[in-house]
Amino acid sequence: MPFSFPLISFLLKYIRVRRFSSLGAMKCFYFLHKEKNEEPKPRKCVSTRSTSTSMSMSIDREVKRSGSECNSHNVSDFSSESSAKNSFAILSQRQSNLRVFTFSELKTATKNFNRSLMIGEGGFGSVYRGVIRSTEDSNKKIDIAVKQLSRRGLQGHKEWVTEVNVLGVVEHPNLVKLLGYCAEDDERGIQRLLVYEYMPNKSVQDHLSSRFQTPLPWAARVKIAQDAARGLAYLHEGMDFQIIFRDFKSSNILLDDQWNAKLSDFGLARLGPSDGLSHVSTAVVGTIGYAAPEYIQTGRLTSKSDVWGYGIFLYELITGRRPLDRNRPKDEQKLLEWVRPHLSNVKKFKLILDPRLEGKYNIKSAQKLAAVANQCLVRQAKARPKMSEILEMVNKIVDTTDLGSPLLPMKSLTPKDASDIRRQERFKRKLLNTITGEKGCFAWRSWRSKLPDERRRRDSLVQMN
Repeated sequence: MPFSFPLISFLLKYIRVRRFSSLGAMKCFYFLHKEKNEEPKPRKCVSTRSTSTSMSMSIDREVKRSGSECNSHNVSDFSSESSAKNSFAILSQRQSNLRVFTFSELKTATKNFNRSLMIGEGGFGSVYRGVIRSTEDSNKKIDIAVKQLSRRGLQGHKEWVTEVNVLGVVEHPNLVKLLGYCAEDDERGIQRLLVYEYMPNKSVQDHLSSRFQTPLPWAARVKIAQDAARGLAYLHEGMDFQIIFRDFKSSNILLDDQWNAKLSDFGLARLGPSDGLSHVSTAVVGTIGYAAPEYIQTGRLTSKSDVWGYGIFLYELITGRRPLDRNRPKDEQKLLEWVRPHLSNVKKFKLILDPRLEGKYNIKSAQKLAAVANQCLVRQAKARPKMSEILEMVNKIVDTTDLGSPLLPMKSLTPKDASDIRRQERFKRKLLNTITGEKGCFAWRSWRSKLPDERRRRDSLVQMN
């Protein structure tokens, strides 16, 4: 039976946390923070004449629909959220080269959304690999990634609108390119899809995990840190308006066929504060372990929130660990608390470097990256450097430090490689869900401890027979 709006309204007023899977994946949280006596403030926006009228009208309709949904849910303190959405709607009036796809075209491109072509899935829906023909040369085929919004529930709808508005007007070598979108309503229901350039080498988080036998070389990690800083610096300071990413994390940094890092998934992005304002008051969303402390506590969003997330990410590159990992011993679950005692001298510092590197790293560059991370992780947000300043620091590390051998030759993942990894992950999830149920990892450990007894019982029965 579908949820009623009063029930959804009740749930949205409280923390909404996606459950940690028993594999320890980092998940998003959603918390509505309301400050007393805080009035919505007007926002100034720059608008230019649109050369894509149909796109502008389509996206404006989506924004209005999102707004009406929020009103019907009776969710408090969405004044700033609505303001940000309206600002993004104005961005949609800027010139855009986005291609409008039909649902039939994307159905053909993904072989009817064949599960063997699925390369990702989440609360929003699923992502499929596909192939389309170039509009400029019909003989040229282009690999694409198609994100299909789930038709069940409301999660992801506003994020879809935001992605089209943002990626429709911004372009940078370190941002994943949005090629187009599909928005159709018919007898099949609501169809909302996004079409991106295909990134064959998956995410940085994938390569830092043990799922890949070959670890990211140290030189590759430093280059990824540089690419990510370039992308964030562009969003914060490279345009006549500022965009705050708001969900910067290793799983949202994808790698192309040349191992260049690009920021992806802009569904939670927001325009920065207008001239004269210090922050944007908004619902607190993001990923546990990456969100800045002042943002969680007050709901006041600034570009320095992204800077904090970048500092966390640098320690991920250095250690190969996630910001929060419930599968580790209790004193090692929170990355920042674990690394802090190891920063006093070189001997201790080496203990936190990713063991999968097997000593193949430049210790000086690692210490310098950690020093940059520490500046990003200053508790007082105003004391953190801007991303342009951070980029300069990282550039100096790259330019002045001998990183050893260049990037190791690493082949791009083939479709078969990616399919095998997805199959293994799905099998693990099914197995763990069957075993653990609601008790999670505790039930998993209990089940494993009973295995020897079960084997002995079986063996004794065999001998009796």
